[in-house]
Amino acid sequence: MAIPAALVRQIGNLPADLTSFVGRRRELAEIRRLLSVSRLVTLTGVGGVGKTRLALRAAAEQHRAFDAVWLVDLTALDDPALVAETVAATLGVQSEINPVDALARVLTGRRTLLVLDNCEHLRDACASFANRLLRAVPDLRILATSRQSLGIIGEHQMRVAPLALPEPGRPLTGRALELYDGVSLFLERASAVVPGFRLTPDIAADVVELCRRLDGIPLAIELAAVRLRALSVGTLVERLTDRYACLTSGSRTVAPRQRTLHALVDWSYQLLSPAERTLWSRMSVFPGHFDLKAVEDVCACGDVEPEDVLDLIDALLDKSLLLREEHHGEVRFRMLETLREFGRLRLDGPDERRSLARRHRDHYLALLERAAGEWFGPAQAGWFARLRLEQAHLRGALEFCLHERGEADVGLLMAALLYETYWLPNAFYSEGRHWFDLLLKSAPAPTAVRAEALCADAQMAFIQGDTAVAELLVGEGLALAEKLGHAKSLALGSLVSGIAAHQHGDYARAAVLLEEAVTGHTAAGDGLAALVGLLTLAATAGSLGEEDRERRLFERSLALAESGGDSWIRSWVLTVAAVHAWQRGDAERATDLARESLVVGRDFDDRLALATTFEVLGWIFETGRRDASAARMLGVAEELCRAAGASIQRVASYSESHERCVIALRERMGERSFDRALRQGERLTLDDAVAEALGSRLDERPDEGPGAEPDEGPDEMFGEGRPGRGERAGPEPSPLTGREREIAELISQGLSNKEISSALVIAQRTTEGHVEHILTKLGFSSRTQIAAWVAARKAAGGHTRDHDAIPRRPRRTR
Repeated sequence: MAIPAALVRQIGNLPADLTSFVGRRRELAEIRRLLSVSRLVTLTGVGGVGKTRLALRAAAEQHRAFDAVWLVDLTALDDPALVAETVAATLGVQSEINPVDALARVLTGRRTLLVLDNCEHLRDACASFANRLLRAVPDLRILATSRQSLGIIGEHQMRVAPLALPEPGRPLTGRALELYDGVSLFLERASAVVPGFRLTPDIAADVVELCRRLDGIPLAIELAAVRLRALSVGTLVERLTDRYACLTSGSRTVAPRQRTLHALVDWSYQLLSPAERTLWSRMSVFPGHFDLKAVEDVCACGDVEPEDVLDLIDALLDKSLLLREEHHGEVRFRMLETLREFGRLRLDGPDERRSLARRHRDHYLALLERAAGEWFGPAQAGWFARLRLEQAHLRGALEFCLHERGEADVGLLMAALLYETYWLPNAFYSEGRHWFDLLLKSAPAPTAVRAEALCADAQMAFIQGDTAVAELLVGEGLALAEKLGHAKSLALGSLVSGIAAHQHGDYARAAVLLEEAVTGHTAAGDGLAALVGLLTLAATAGSLGEEDRERRLFERSLALAESGGDSWIRSWVLTVAAVHAWQRGDAERATDLARESLVVGRDFDDRLALATTFEVLGWIFETGRRDASAARMLGVAEELCRAAGASIQRVASYSESHERCVIALRERMGERSFDRALRQGERLTLDDAVAEALGSRLDERPDEGPGAEPDEGPDEMFGEGRPGRGERAGPEPSPLTGREREIAELISQGLSNKEISSALVIAQRTTEGHVEHILTKLGFSSRTQIAAWVAARKAAGGHTRDHDAIPRRPRRTR
């Protein structure tokens, strides 16, 4: 069969761009790479994400690498049997023989790129056609677009993600915002609709919020830009509450299903099986990313069985209706808000929505109860990470309890569980008080949970310095606890009041209340609260001058934390012990304790605990005339307190120590140098701050006198001199073996001997022997000194050169 004259003359049919193409440089480079190693590349992604436009741009950029580039638009084709005929007709191939054979004859010997656009509704037919033609034509490349992969051997799938947007809460200037493809596309299309439209500071936040609410989906952003003919950006954001009613003005030249956001998403919905549609709509109950177990517990009911959920999720992933993410080594799923809202609209009215919301609440209540039961123990770090992942769901469950009739008491129970496992460890005091205040108003019944909630709310109010409100809350909580005879709430009330009395300097009263709290919590089996009471009682004993009792109580607190496997309160024990060691003039002991606290507690995000530790190190460094380092530590502490919405200086004795430290530093350094070093500390990342804290030592050469420039980085811990400005001295070669360096690294990450043995798959006795050798070789007496040595070598750039691979801390997940 002869090649048609039309095909000889024409080298393709790619349409010219009618609008500018924005961004996607990384994706275009990846498509080029994939086409160089694979003969079939399929671009997949949610509808409207820009697969067609990206494929056309990639094809246009590579047209010189091919003899011909052809676009076959399958949007309007409904009959799977006509796929091959449609391709042949597009290329101008007419023959009485099978169209695939005819195409093979025409294309053999020609380097051809075939773009098959919109394959999802003809998936099986497209897969069969592509497989046959690729086998028959060695020089053929196919670039397909589909919401689902074709699923044939040799296919390379590339998921097309929504356009990049700024992360929430990240402050950016107008010029920086325009570097994000999502924002840039909106500005391009907006200026076409409203000549002269530009990004100004007063609308920047609204523009980012608009693009974020639209999930960075190009079609949705373009539809939104059209609305600027009649609406301001701010008004448009407000109207996006119902995005499907708002975004309805698409181009009349495109297929009907691409003219409105609703039609676009409905196209995907109609291609699903009934079970897939049901699961999509039910998963709309999840406000954030979620795991498989949550879907099985919440969504598997009626016509969807738990054993079917995994296969259904896999199908929705393949069809680009779910996103797969990994968090701390765990697989989780997320639905774009645009798809989530569509699914919510497909639920069978308010009764089904209410039922799903209750199942959602029950799932996360059960999760919280398990977390609380295992919180004081070795699983604590895993639960800490897990609950942070579930933040959106925990808030959603509380919202349901708050607004659904008869559920406020359950919400108060959830809040009481969150207080100990989530709000306190994360220093989320404002959020905790917000929920407690709302739920206490909605659940006025005189219950034990209410008594406990009142006392918990009071503690966070005390932490934030809201003393008058806190005293009213704890007074009401204790009165209710006494009336009900509820021992746990009575003990909590005594604990909260005792801590407050200690912080205000009323040590005699604090001692009495804390003794009651420790006794009550111990009897109730609440080891964590008993430990907090014991720790504060130790500090109170020290303030009363009872040094022997103070030492015994600190030792008992530390032993209890270690035996229970707790890390969070253990870090507090070490910090408070460091304060008292420093107050007694034992700066070396105080330094070791504070540094160990950072090693133990840095996996947690208790900003108040970290701030207290950095504050104490500031006092210690000031005592040792390490003035610039001291000022930076104070800056770190100040920034952490600002983030936590609390202050270290709520403790009377801490406030006095802080003021003395600041006065001494200002006198020696001068105002300008002190302020500069303080600002440096405020700007340090937490990792850098920890590295500096672990890498500084008391016996270094003191900082120079008034007006001296603050040193620019972490001080060296070992070695006689310091590098000159702009230099970084390399460390001495390590005296440790490769295995010993591995173990030293894991010690610096806070792992116990048992955890190190598990990570390296060696016997615990072997680990203990290595630790002894490390201590002997380095001349150290504690694990904290080993951690500081590792940090110092990292700061000097030498630790990672000591060996090829440093083990990473094993993830602790549930």
